[in-house]
Amino acid sequence: MNGHNLNLVMVDDHGSLGCESSTVSKSAASHMSSSRRLPNHPGQQGETEEKLDPFEVQFDPDDPENPHNWSRRKRWYLTGLSGLLVLNATFASSVPSEIVGPLEHEFGFSIEVGALLISLFVAGYCVGPLLWGPLSEQYGRRIIGIISFTIYTGSQVGCALSPNSASLLIFRFLGGTFAASPMTNSGAIISDIWDADTRGTAMALFTLAPFAGPSLGPTVGGFMVTAGVSWRWVFWLLAMFAGACGILLTLTQPETYSPVILVRKAKRLRKETGDDRWWAPLERQQVGLRQHLEHILGRPFEMLFMEPMLVAINLYMSFVYGCMYLLFEAYPIVFSVGHGLNPGKSGLMFMPIFVGGTAACLVYMLYWNPIYKRLVKQYAPDPVPPEFRLDICAWAAPGFALSFFWFGWTSFPSISIWAPMMSGLVIGFTIIWIFLGLLNYTIDAYLFAAASALAANTVLRSIFGAGFPLFANQMFDKLNPRWASTLLGCIALLMMPLPLVLKRYGPFLQRKSRFTPKRTVNGTRSEEGSQGVMDGEVEVKRDSQGTRV
Repeated sequence: MNGHNLNLVMVDDHGSLGCESSTVSKSAASHMSSSRRLPNHPGQQGETEEKLDPFEVQFDPDDPENPHNWSRRKRWYLTGLSGLLVLNATFASSVPSEIVGPLEHEFGFSIEVGALLISLFVAGYCVGPLLWGPLSEQYGRRIIGIISFTIYTGSQVGCALSPNSASLLIFRFLGGTFAASPMTNSGAIISDIWDADTRGTAMALFTLAPFAGPSLGPTVGGFMVTAGVSWRWVFWLLAMFAGACGILLTLTQPETYSPVILVRKAKRLRKETGDDRWWAPLERQQVGLRQHLEHILGRPFEMLFMEPMLVAINLYMSFVYGCMYLLFEAYPIVFSVGHGLNPGKSGLMFMPIFVGGTAACLVYMLYWNPIYKRLVKQYAPDPVPPEFRLDICAWAAPGFALSFFWFGWTSFPSISIWAPMMSGLVIGFTIIWIFLGLLNYTIDAYLFAAASALAANTVLRSIFGAGFPLFANQMFDKLNPRWASTLLGCIALLMMPLPLVLKRYGPFLQRKSRFTPKRTVNGTRSEEGSQGVMDGEVEVKRDSQGTRV
């Protein structure tokens, strides 16, 4: 299974994707030929029994309703739209970093309160993923996307019309909460529509969007301030951008989640045939409120604290993510205060981060992705061991640590601004590689529990992203940019061996985890590891030999 396939794993658990069946126009005889493996009855003592259910609605191999059968042009458009929605959400997180001065003058709040404009928006990312992901798996990607993006757009209007600092901060938090919908579900859409061969390229391009937005935001906000535009127009710009994206989403994005598409097909069949026996797998999920809350809220936090491997990964990724948002406070200190640049030119200093991230994606697609495809063929029919995903992190980790020493010790006002500015190339490049490697490793290692593992990662990462800007000003002011950057670089050096440690001890930790699946190596199945786990609110059953049913 391709490592990028988070939501495909979850779809498989619903028992829909990959099953062949008919469209409405097909005869009932075609449905009679389809089969589904049903869970064992309690008294079967682990025995597996194949049962035919001719009224289960599934996809034909060439079914035009199957997202994997849509034209490549349509799927690439949806990939671009998904990236645009994420770019919009992350762009909104960083634009206000350059308008703190005018806001301080109008509302009279401190620099620390100004930092909350970014922190509260990112804090919304902690709440949103726990809501929008599960809801999209129950009601579909499209309707949840439309509702959440509409409210997100409204929150930008609220910011623009805010009469005081309290209302402005409240609307910023609400904006981040609802902006987490594309952050959560756009990647799921890519997994819904792409086959394993192309998904790696699509996901690499998509990964750039969450980092491109924060890099571009300060540039736009800075030049608006330099031009003398009211700070309210910054939020009106965000509202117009969000509104345009919301219109595109509403008019051009179809439903992509296969279980929901099958539910609609089942309803259509029941109406057209008058036979109420047609059904889709999602319709037969009987999940109580307690179990529902346990899987939405309980499992990610259980994994967050009980899985040593996941704890290490989350701490490293959260530190990297926090450092990126810390730069929104550190760059103005170095370039505006130290070098005397106006807000517009100071915002341009973030551009090398975007350029470095773009270069990292290109190198990943041209070098690392082909290597992984060769490994897939080499290990077939077994999956590629997750540890191969860590090679890219082992190369990126030293560069990430060194980039902060570079930035800090070239930040003297007497040194050309090009020296600290170019450190952003390495920062952007290495952040993308670290995230691609560790996210793919998490998905490959936890597989059927990957959604919960990534939800835990998103929550902790967002906490760091929200918290780091709050102490950035004090840290860079008290320690000066040189020693503050040195502190960050030293912490990054301490975390640098993590990919190598996981590569060495990861298989042992996976065997001991109850959330990772049993794996086959050269045809031999390990007897240690997970039991049947729950993910996407559907139990992953196994027979007496440990084979997933």
